[in-house]
Amino acid sequence: MPALCRDCLTQFDDARRCPACASPRVTRHPELWDLGIAHMDCDAFYASVEKRDDPSLEGKPVIIGGGRRGVVSTACYVARIRGVRSAMPMFQALKLCPEAVVIRPRMEEYAKASRAIRAMMEDLTPAIEPLSLDEAFLDMTGTTRLHGAPPAVMLARLVRRMKRELGLTGSIGLSHNKFLAKVASDLDKPHGFSVIGKAETMDFLRDKPVRMIWGVGAAAQASLDNAGIRTFSDLLRWDQTDLVARFGGMGERLYHLARGQDYRRISAHAPMKSISNETTFSEDTSDPDLLDGHIWRMAEKVADRAKAKHLAGRVVTLKLKRANHTLLSRRVALSDPTQLSDRIYRTARGLFDQVNEKGPYRLLGCGISDLSDASGADKLGDLLDPGAARRSQAERATDIIRERFGARAIVKGRTLR
Repeated sequence: MPALCRDCLTQFDDARRCPACASPRVTRHPELWDLGIAHMDCDAFYASVEKRDDPSLEGKPVIIGGGRRGVVSTACYVARIRGVRSAMPMFQALKLCPEAVVIRPRMEEYAKASRAIRAMMEDLTPAIEPLSLDEAFLDMTGTTRLHGAPPAVMLARLVRRMKRELGLTGSIGLSHNKFLAKVASDLDKPHGFSVIGKAETMDFLRDKPVRMIWGVGAAAQASLDNAGIRTFSDLLRWDQTDLVARFGGMGERLYHLARGQDYRRISAHAPMKSISNETTFSEDTSDPDLLDGHIWRMAEKVADRAKAKHLAGRVVTLKLKRANHTLLSRRVALSDPTQLSDRIYRTARGLFDQVNEKGPYRLLGCGISDLSDASGADKLGDLLDPGAARRSQAERATDIIRERFGARAIVKGRTLR
């Protein structure tokens, strides 16, 4: 059986330890040299960057997130052992792990590390589909002749290089499609390397829970439970037409995934679907001036990101979470796409004014979706708002000044609320 040492990259046949360096970090699989679709997932990425940059954190539970009212962005494995999970409310995480060191996210540092990892990936293949700062799909099919080594060897070399040059680790999932590659990358974390071959696909999936499917959240899981579907074996008992009739488009996807089929290609240019910004308040608030100021600042951040990417959105969304964690969402479609902070703000503020369920609120968010190229944005104007064109011109002029003299060169009064 083909085997690979992940420490020294020696290739050999069927041994539990590497014959060259005696390392036990050996990956063995009958199809090891034949598979080319991979998913690389960094291990507790944000927390790992913090521990790398501050050696005094080594061995300590580290949680990345906001204040006590925020949520956990990520947690190191020491904290995870105590039950801390991503998206968990911070107060709950600190009950489980009161001795944790809580660090506010340093997104610029994480983005910098992500760019360095991306550059390493690009040395292997141009077919990279990022899912976030810390994970991506790679299509290594057909690269053996280019690199003089199978994809498995080059992927092991990638994570070894990440460890040596960046002080960060990642886990690799290798298979014959995206779905199974992502599943595989979760099987042996941290610093793992797992393989799911074609021949074993059905046996591997048979008794696994359907919640393993990426994108099946609590609501989808409840619907599947109501239909008596808890494992892939349960799915296999359903005809495709019945699944589609019961679950719509998701039913067709479930039918194919139950059989280990995923025909999606790895796209290096997957389109962005939305741009948003949100904040969790340190204390619940109903203060109209404070909320108005936050809506403006969020609209400005969303607009800045849209302008930087030359995108515009036709749908504006407002998100609110009340003190009892009830989530409210309001959205409206515009007559034409926009990337202007003034227009996003006024639309989001209008949505806020229509909310019947009053505060106090613990979270506020604003965003745009249904994105398109910005060349056709903000062309139609607003006949009901004769001042819109003047404000649009002023904002474009402000953008030029801010680009030249810095983001704080011109600040609107409502930003200070």
